[in-house]
Amino acid sequence: MLDDRAKLLLKTLVERYIADGQPVGSRTLSRASGLELSPATIRNVMSDLEELGLIASPHTSAGRVPTARGYRLFVDTMLTVQREQMASPEFAPHQLVPDQPQKVISNAANLLSSLSQFVGVVVAPRRSSVFRHIEFLRLGERRILVILVSPEGDVQNRVIFTGADYSTSQLTEAANYLNAHYLGLTLEQVKERLQGEVEKLRGEIAALMQAAVTVGTEAMSQPQEEVVIAGERNLLAVSDFSSDMSHLRRAFDLFEQKAQLMRLLDSAGQAEGVRIFIGGESHVVPYEELSVVSAPYEVDGQIVGTLGVIGPTRMAYDRMIQIVDVTSKLLGNALSHGK
Repeated sequence: MLDDRAKLLLKTLVERYIADGQPVGSRTLSRASGLELSPATIRNVMSDLEELGLIASPHTSAGRVPTARGYRLFVDTMLTVQREQMASPEFAPHQLVPDQPQKVISNAANLLSSLSQFVGVVVAPRRSSVFRHIEFLRLGERRILVILVSPEGDVQNRVIFTGADYSTSQLTEAANYLNAHYLGLTLEQVKERLQGEVEKLRGEIAALMQAAVTVGTEAMSQPQEEVVIAGERNLLAVSDFSSDMSHLRRAFDLFEQKAQLMRLLDSAGQAEGVRIFIGGESHVVPYEELSVVSAPYEVDGQIVGTLGVIGPTRMAYDRMIQIVDVTSKLLGNALSHGK
């Protein structure tokens, strides 16, 4: 649709506006683009770009600003992120240490926020109802600590009170039996098999297994923080929001409507690599002043969740792509090695 001259001028305009936050005039565009064009020629090209809906003229200025459609064309056809930039030294000090999954996810959201100076969002993996390991620890007479570990490394602890007093060796035998025969099954499958096998099992093992299944079912049904958000206050320092409180209110409304954020980031998780959603161009991001840069993250080669940066439409997209890409890899590694 655009010739090379129009593309260069649009690219220059978007880059200048991202850098300065001020509408870009013909004179600035002439200098920044390096093209030997008269102001009249540049104005004519600007007029064509405006007719195509790629730029707009704010009422208060003679300069132009990019529209959502202009940003989209810029992101899709003019933005280049060098592979060597992905390994930028600024990311070297930032690591996510393997730990409890919820803590790692919270740290990832904070890392996204601190690197971007915008809002970091992580959709947590859906909690599995499968257990990878179980242990029973005797706390005292008829008091036992049940420890359940999920395949994702989530650890659930519950204290149970039993009708009989079990010895340490009985607890070890019960845990070994469970780990040997029921590993990798969901708690529902364990419950079903248990009903058929309970007659054959020794009384103490059957009772402990039934208690463990009850504990596990309760633990897995606990509400889980599915969307972790960090850095909302960063938007107070962004002129695009601080100058218009209605923009800020809409942004905070979106953070409160976690279901909408989940839908947005879930749609990003269907594709490989980094995706960019520009506000106003679709129902996915309903506010013109907001953009989302997101990517899925993997654990052991499987996509389990999505993360992203939410900020103003006027953001340095090349840099946000690096931040999101690197953090998705750091998070995947930390969750894989924390298991």
